[in-house]
Amino acid sequence: MPTMADVARRAGVSVATVSHVLNETRPVLPHTRQAVLDAMDALGYTPNALARSLVTSRTYTLGLAVSAAGNPYFTEILQGVESAALEHGYGLLVADPHDDPEHESRAVRLLHERRVDGVIVAPSTAPDGLLSYLARHRVPAVLLDRVVDAPQDGPHCFDQVCSENTAPMADLVTHLAGLGHRRIALVAGLPGLSTTAERVSGYRQGLASAGLPHDDRLLAHGASSSGGALRAVTGLLSLADPPTALVTGNDAMTLGTLRALREHGRSVPDDIALCCFDDFPWADLFSPRLTAVAQPGRDIGGRAVRVLLDRLAAPDRPAVTERLPCAFVHRTSCGCPDRANPARSRTGRPGGPAA
Repeated sequence: MPTMADVARRAGVSVATVSHVLNETRPVLPHTRQAVLDAMDALGYTPNALARSLVTSRTYTLGLAVSAAGNPYFTEILQGVESAALEHGYGLLVADPHDDPEHESRAVRLLHERRVDGVIVAPSTAPDGLLSYLARHRVPAVLLDRVVDAPQDGPHCFDQVCSENTAPMADLVTHLAGLGHRRIALVAGLPGLSTTAERVSGYRQGLASAGLPHDDRLLAHGASSSGGALRAVTGLLSLADPPTALVTGNDAMTLGTLRALREHGRSVPDDIALCCFDDFPWADLFSPRLTAVAQPGRDIGGRAVRVLLDRLAAPDRPAVTERLPCAFVHRTSCGCPDRANPARSRTGRPGGPAA
């Protein structure tokens, strides 16, 4: 098995120079660095990760805690995190907190005990235990998707990366209102999540923008789950004056909504129009094809990694909160005619006029 000394001899440099290239402990001239990398490749040299961590006091491993099971959006985020971590030479340990505060704290503690250099976590509805642990142990962390009220500087600040929620939700509502709908319902997510609060705010803003009154009966809580949405939509359809259009707050609730509409014999969009917050890979395969707001999951995951690496490089810098724009994906479940190439806008605004 080739050693660092073998690499040094082939590259014509010292063992210390090879170490600096591997561990990035000192700047190395570009042509010297390339000579070392070429020698490693020719000899088939594999760096010793344990030895590297002893030199740098880092494991070059990041922890990710998201409830990815059965959630296409978080699966996209996971893919973005993994890709960006590998690009920067980091491995990834993943835990699923199941959106449960106790499980969340336990999962992050276990990641920390495995000496990850930092963690990326999508906080639950009650993240106090999580935030307390991260602050107490000064774990470099980026909060993902769901924002919390946290200090912006000092030793206990947290960086945050998420998508825009309010304006894109308002755009879905005004799009439906522009098609003539006056009773537009929202199937909202779990109370306590910032994403739920922001999308409810966007729903209210959309109604106000369209000159429509808010009716509390049309705001139903679907608990961010398929089963919760099924129950919520069943309740909406039982109203004396049921909605003519629905907006769902995430992809799991979209599936529950479609199931409820089928069970009650309602056709989309002939009987009721439907728009979704969260696009997913098979949304274009439904009949009708689902009009949706698409969140940039992979981009959010990749950006979270870069923000975390910036934090590792500058632990005392002020916290940042970054919001990435969503895309309006115009299909047919809203009641618009079919289009061969659905318009897609990265500003969150519907692409093209409603037909």
